[in-house]
Amino acid sequence: MIVDDEKPARDELSYLLSSQRDIDIIAQAETAQQAIDLCLAHEPDLVFLDIQMVGQNGFDVIRSLVTRSDDPPIFVFVTAYDSYAVEAFEASAMDYILKPASAGRLATTLDRVRKTLAETRDPLKSRLETLLSEVAKKTELGHKSGPVHTKISVIINGRIRLMDPDDIIYCDCDDNRIFAHSFDATMPVYGISSMDRMEEHLAGTGFFRAHRSTLVNLDAISEFSPWFNGKYSLTMNDNKKSELTVSRSRVKDFKLRLGL
Repeated sequence: MIVDDEKPARDELSYLLSSQRDIDIIAQAETAQQAIDLCLAHEPDLVFLDIQMVGQNGFDVIRSLVTRSDDPPIFVFVTAYDSYAVEAFEASAMDYILKPASAGRLATTLDRVRKTLAETRDPLKSRLETLLSEVAKKTELGHKSGPVHTKISVIINGRIRLMDPDDIIYCDCDDNRIFAHSFDATMPVYGISSMDRMEEHLAGTGFFRAHRSTLVNLDAISEFSPWFNGKYSLTMNDNKKSELTVSRSRVKDFKLRLGL
């Protein structure tokens, strides 16, 4: 079952899953309550679950099913922004996919799901309870400590400087190293060595994964236009007027982020 309040996201995931011979999509839901009702009615083995939805969120779905079902499904979380939740997933060994989903990442997830289904599922309910506990603790700590201030650590003249994400135009990867580009400078990023980790670090900010090797600050785009093969071309507002590309598989999410 696929649960997401955005139809383009459901359609994209449905398309990616359609090539898997051992998967049947038995239902789709756009709200948490609809997801709960359909899970109880159809008892799916696997649910792809969005976290941030209008009204109740994905954790409310899990919380309800854990209390009402002795054999809850396997949940794969689909998230774009919730960095604290990603940490909780890792702590409780639950899988997650960062939007937009890619065929390669989905294949890795499905291999894990098949392995879990082939083994005993007795520990699954306790793992979900652990997940909910971890999320509750992180939420409580967040309320006590206040908002987290995300900074980007860069190396300038041999020293580490903390920069606000708003001051970065885009980040890219070159020769397995991450670089941050400001209005007039290019700086190596300190402490982060992959674009996946950089995307997690900037979750909840104005950055968007436009390409496998590029994160762009949406507020730093001066103009964009359709390009060939379904891609988009971006012109940034740095002093070089850098031209970047939105890959075809990410165009839908790019337009959604811009409200188009």
